[in-house]
Amino acid sequence: MLERLDSLLSEHSEVEARLADPTVVSDQKRFIEMGRRYSELSKVVEVGVALRGRQEDLEVAQEMFNDSEGDDREELRTEINEATADIERLEAEFRLLLLPPDPNAGRNVIMEIRGAEGGEEANLFARDLFEMYQTYASTKGWKLEVMNSQSSDMGGFSDITFRLAGEEVWPRMKFEAGVHRVQRVPVTESQGRVHTSSATLTVLPEADEVDVDIDQGDIQIDTFRASGAGGQHVNKTESAIRITHHPTGLVVSMQDEKSQLQNRLRAMAVLRSRLLQLEQDKAAAEASAQRKDQTGTGGRSEKIRTYNFKENRVTDHRIGLTIHQLDKVLAGDLSAVSDALVLDERTRQLADAE
Repeated sequence: MLERLDSLLSEHSEVEARLADPTVVSDQKRFIEMGRRYSELSKVVEVGVALRGRQEDLEVAQEMFNDSEGDDREELRTEINEATADIERLEAEFRLLLLPPDPNAGRNVIMEIRGAEGGEEANLFARDLFEMYQTYASTKGWKLEVMNSQSSDMGGFSDITFRLAGEEVWPRMKFEAGVHRVQRVPVTESQGRVHTSSATLTVLPEADEVDVDIDQGDIQIDTFRASGAGGQHVNKTESAIRITHHPTGLVVSMQDEKSQLQNRLRAMAVLRSRLLQLEQDKAAAEASAQRKDQTGTGGRSEKIRTYNFKENRVTDHRIGLTIHQLDKVLAGDLSAVSDALVLDERTRQLADAE
């Protein structure tokens, strides 16, 4: 693996120099791409240099060990054991970093949760999921911003759109896309029977303006009066925005902000992210080998997880994971599920690479 380190160090220096080039700085799209590549390379070369250093330390310690005795010999034995352990750890980390990078690894995400099958119970479950992600985001140090929401009659969400920003947001949250199923006794159930309801999640990589070029002639922007919670203002002024993208048929609506301009900016951000995902899905479909590397398709029709209240159980159907800690998971402790999904993806990628 270290045979690649010299070429990576060379590329790292070259990209660093380009980031200081005025022609690159003036090209926003190119500058962002270079910045992402520099960040990727920085992690790889840091681990690679550390690995090379520990291998050299091990060689020196082994040479000295043969000619040593007494206390010196024991100190060198300790150094050899520590260096060997470090090398094993760094090799595993370096091997992972050499895998083809996820094109969205450095992006923030836009998530959409919608109540699906189950009527009002599905909307209440959608709120439970949002609060779960809200707490999880807080523990990870991520910033959460609600972009749009539609409250239901009993305080749930028929739909809610929010943005998550922070380190490793996409690598963690991309696995949440799909159908989440809940099995519990609804508050509306008078006879104590368990019902099955569901909510759908969409996870979009947030697109920069330079990532997607939207022709203004391709979109139609309509204004309307907002509905639901928000007081008299949202109901009496046409501050809500609906943007229709004619080439794809995508429709995005925003109403949470009192400002028509702010709602428009948010709607355009979601539209760009949806268009970016369409482009990436098309490319992935054309490269079937890449498609097989994913944990599920993340499609809305795919049941990815079940939350069973009676058994205090959470089951992720994609990797066959079952844990009896539903209360902790809904309280925002997603680490057991998230770590398992990340590990499964990396294990499969390493197996394919080998």
